[in-house]
Amino acid sequence: MSSIRIITEPGDLKGVHGVVFPGQGALGDCVDSLAAGGMGEALKAWIGAGRPYLGVCLGLQALFEYSEEGDTRGLGIFPGRVLRFRLPREFKIPHMGWNEARFRQPDCPLAAGLRARGEQFYFVHSYYVAPEDPSLALCETDYGGSFVSGIARGNCFATQFHPEKSQARGLLVYRNFVSVAAENSHLVE
Repeated sequence: MSSIRIITEPGDLKGVHGVVFPGQGALGDCVDSLAAGGMGEALKAWIGAGRPYLGVCLGLQALFEYSEEGDTRGLGIFPGRVLRFRLPREFKIPHMGWNEARFRQPDCPLAAGLRARGEQFYFVHSYYVAPEDPSLALCETDYGGSFVSGIARGNCFATQFHPEKSQARGLLVYRNFVSVAAENSHLVE
């Protein structure tokens, strides 16, 4: 595989094996920036062609149709909404810290080497995704109730938790994605 590079425009995707879309910030600003540079449509085409994609936090939320954060439209790749936590006072918002992800798709290549229950990851977020299709859920987490903390469909994966802040388990998620990208190198343009 080739080296890691930062993609800033659609033409930069040529020769790329996999896209990692990390992020923290405001979804509205993110989607506006993607649209202005043509990257929104490029990401839709990338995912639609079955090429490997890993979204992290904002990179997960951007995949859906609508977000309550700023009354914003997302990329609309998957039907569903991004909702703000509305929890009793004993739950702090943002949800920040270590929490369990229960994997509903244990055979998913992104979850290789991870237990179906008991794996801890690091979260920082005030919003969560609510996919219309329950089969999209890769994993779920409890914080004042259960929410989808990761999705998987084909070669498109995304997590609400931050693998880069999740020590050994998070590094395994990234290694698994690199393996998926390598196995699908035939999809490179």
